[in-house]
Amino acid sequence: MKYRELGRTGLKVSLIALGTMTWGEQNTEAQAHEQLDVALDAGINLIDTAEMYPVPPKPQTQGLTEQYIGTWLKKTGRRQDIVLASKAAGPSHQAARPSHIRGGRLNFNRENLFEAVNDSLQRLQTDHIDLYQLHWPARPTNIFGQRNYEHIKDAVTVPILETLSALQDLVKAGKIRHFGVSNESPWGLGKFVHHAETLDLPRVASIQNAYNLVNRSFETGLSEMSLREDVGLLAYSPLAFGVLSGKYLNGQRPAGARLTLFDRFTRYHGESTGLATQAYVDLFKQHGIDPAQGALAFVNSRDFVTSNIIGATTLAQLRSNIASVELDLPASVLDGINAIHERYPSPAP
Repeated sequence: MKYRELGRTGLKVSLIALGTMTWGEQNTEAQAHEQLDVALDAGINLIDTAEMYPVPPKPQTQGLTEQYIGTWLKKTGRRQDIVLASKAAGPSHQAARPSHIRGGRLNFNRENLFEAVNDSLQRLQTDHIDLYQLHWPARPTNIFGQRNYEHIKDAVTVPILETLSALQDLVKAGKIRHFGVSNESPWGLGKFVHHAETLDLPRVASIQNAYNLVNRSFETGLSEMSLREDVGLLAYSPLAFGVLSGKYLNGQRPAGARLTLFDRFTRYHGESTGLATQAYVDLFKQHGIDPAQGALAFVNSRDFVTSNIIGATTLAQLRSNIASVELDLPASVLDGINAIHERYPSPAP
């Protein structure tokens, strides 16, 4: 395994992180524990979860993912071996965002964040979270693939400074060690950095946004922020919900696969996404590279990426995804990737 520093925290985290959002929906508790064992044996130390998980979010399953991690921690006693990351759900500005969590108390103020952290700590059976992330911005803005930004001038929201002050209180209380943002924009990330530097508040350690071969929008604006401000990317959806493995091409819908089971996930649909995916799959196969491993290896190779968050529903998938850390894409493949990107620039932002 390879390791990179998490922001300016001094923590070293594995280049491959274990994502957990299928646990409690597509994976049982026993399977979750198996995945954790395999991941740690391979050198993974960053485990990423959220109070909202599993996905799709439903009241009857909410919190199961954290609960499964908690029972594994209790069983194994390996808390010191992992960097544990979780997230607080934000306000629901869209129909697809959950409003059932914490009785709808989702604004990022002190009271709500303390409640969220305390609930997560109870489920996780630990006394602190190493990296606590804001799952999406509190303010209305483009997230999860939204296009055509429409500014809501008078939107009521908790100011970033107030949220940052609450996070400082959580750090002082010993409940979290560091914090990060997720699905954030350059403006939002810049505000967090500015307030920290000018008011001696905790510094944002990471940003967890989508990044993959069909969604390279992070490279515009945010990649420079990541490198200049030491706020590395924790890349989620590196396989675009499995699309980049090629398993959904030509209308295929494999039994048990996420896009077969749920009609919620439309971010990576679209004609251009399909054409780009076919081109990437063909390129990797021409070079004798498994398409999924090739797509992951591309994400691993980016210098603004701190960790690549993989997810799997089977141990075979998990082991294959982890193995991508050993794959260095040759210049000819990288040239081919850039040529395809010129033809289909981020068709699924």
